[in-house]
Amino acid sequence: MPGRSASPLGASQDKTIKDLLSYRIHRLANTLSQGAARRYKVEFDVSLMEWRMLALLGDFAPMTLKQLALESGLDKSLASRAISGLVERRLVLRTPGTNDAREVSLRLSASGRRVYEGLMRSARARDAAFNAALSPAEIAALDSLLEKLMRVARQQAQPEAWETGQDKARPARAAKVAPEVE
Repeated sequence: MPGRSASPLGASQDKTIKDLLSYRIHRLANTLSQGAARRYKVEFDVSLMEWRMLALLGDFAPMTLKQLALESGLDKSLASRAISGLVERRLVLRTPGTNDAREVSLRLSASGRRVYEGLMRSARARDAAFNAALSPAEIAALDSLLEKLMRVARQQAQPEAWETGQDKARPARAAKVAPEVE
């Protein structure tokens, strides 16, 4: 395309949304999630949200709903809906919390544990296929790059970084433009 950078990683001002690193990573994450969602629905009859809840409970139970929502990156109401469905299907058990009677502790039932084990076998197979596409050096580089990007993303997510100008990727405010007069 004329006037555009030859490389999406270049510093051209002509970048479109499709050239932005954050957009490309978002597209990759969505594609990964869509593939996982289809596979887990067909193989285990669980949604992607339910898979996340089952995986977290399988690895870290007992957990509270608040902890699950935080760890899964879901809004608490979405996490609550996913858990309610899993409780109805008897894959997750609710018990009174140990520290606070108002808080509910969540863990997998025996059938939930079996589903979790199948899900994790499937997830590991998917992960192995992704890792097989990369050399060991590429995997190490990717791990390092993802850690660096996560640090920067967390910094940019902090409003105080925007307000104090600590966000180095943030462009200077554009000057106000006077309306055109014809």
